[in-house]
Amino acid sequence: MNVDLTVGKPETVLWKFCLPLFGSIIFQQLYNIADSLVAGKFIGENALAAVGNSYEITLIFIAFAFGCNIGCSVVVSQYFGARDYRTMKTAVYTAMMSSAILCLILMVIGMIGCDELMRLIRTPEEVFADSKLYLDIYLWGLPFVFFYNIATGIFSALGDSRTPFIFLAFSSTSNIVLDILFVTAFDLGVAGVAWATFLCQGVSCILALSVVFYRLRKISTERKVPLFSIFLFKKFAKIAIPSILQQSFISVGNIVIQRVINGFGAGVMAGYSASVKLNNLVITSFTTLGNGVSNYTAQNTGARKLHRIKDGFRAGIKMVWILSIPLAVIYFFAGRQLLYLFMSDPTDVAIQTGIVFLKILAPFYLVISVKLVADGILRGSEMMSRFMASTFTDLILRVTLASLLSQTFLGATGIWCAWPIGWTVATFMSVYFYRSGSWNERKEPLRK
Repeated sequence: MNVDLTVGKPETVLWKFCLPLFGSIIFQQLYNIADSLVAGKFIGENALAAVGNSYEITLIFIAFAFGCNIGCSVVVSQYFGARDYRTMKTAVYTAMMSSAILCLILMVIGMIGCDELMRLIRTPEEVFADSKLYLDIYLWGLPFVFFYNIATGIFSALGDSRTPFIFLAFSSTSNIVLDILFVTAFDLGVAGVAWATFLCQGVSCILALSVVFYRLRKISTERKVPLFSIFLFKKFAKIAIPSILQQSFISVGNIVIQRVINGFGAGVMAGYSASVKLNNLVITSFTTLGNGVSNYTAQNTGARKLHRIKDGFRAGIKMVWILSIPLAVIYFFAGRQLLYLFMSDPTDVAIQTGIVFLKILAPFYLVISVKLVADGILRGSEMMSRFMASTFTDLILRVTLASLLSQTFLGATGIWCAWPIGWTVATFMSVYFYRSGSWNERKEPLRK
């Protein structure tokens, strides 16, 4: 069901829109951690390290898909809010065609260059073969990743957060079942984990696209809808490219950090692989809610109801803090028990690495959550240069400090200390940009 986010009490509207996103977050993270959980529990510590090592590379491809999701979602939201349904449909088709070409290019690059990338990050020989196998299968499923992200971006743009929740619930639970089946019953090892992800992503993508096209057919327009627009492509690219660059550079930064981590051996790699999945549960949750704020902002920008955006920001802060406080407490005090979910017989090095990582990062979830809500406002109002500035500051600080501090007496612990520093500085920047930005003075109508 399509929902207009430009009418009603802002806090109530945003809460109703984002509540299904809370459920989606749970299933999205179940989807993300299932591979590591099954690999660690049913195959072994090296398999967990291999999946974690591959995961950092897959994040580069996900970054491109996520950027296309954001670009499509913001532009479609604006024209949906402006009630310009003909242009809205053209924006959807333009985004899909552009994303298809980008996906094909990335598949070719991935098939040619992933081996060298794994060597570049010093992937240990004992996990190299499994990492390569996982990545090879993942690449064949990349079109599913792209078009599923486009579909969910369209749903969000139309104010529908329930349909993506249903698809995620189906996909993530199926993925867990197939992971266990392929690994335990068919003894496929890491390949079984990868094929389970491939199949579930494929089914979800096809179902999501079917519903999208059905919804678009129900929205009538007076004239024939063009399938492509250069103007809308540029508008889409204006949002998508900075988002892609943001996510890509974060992924590249994580790969650089992974290279530093790999130098400490398989035990530290396994501990980091398990704990970073738990950390990503939190960060992805905040990012998802930030995306909801982006859709809210974009619809109200299109409808010229900019006075509603500040109320949306305050509601977004309440939502992320309600989520972050209990998670921070659980991670800080029960990190060991959570890590055992991923590892059946962990070494002391692996378990201690994960515990220290979680204890250092958990108290700062209240900080980074504020940044991601402010980023949602910046993206939804097309303040992409300021959004990029704060994001790159975070990345540069984390990568530089991780490399430097790991060479001190702190060792691997120095890597984890870089996170809170980067988060804190970048949060101050994003909030400053939100409060002092010129977006609240923008009154010109959307161009066609």
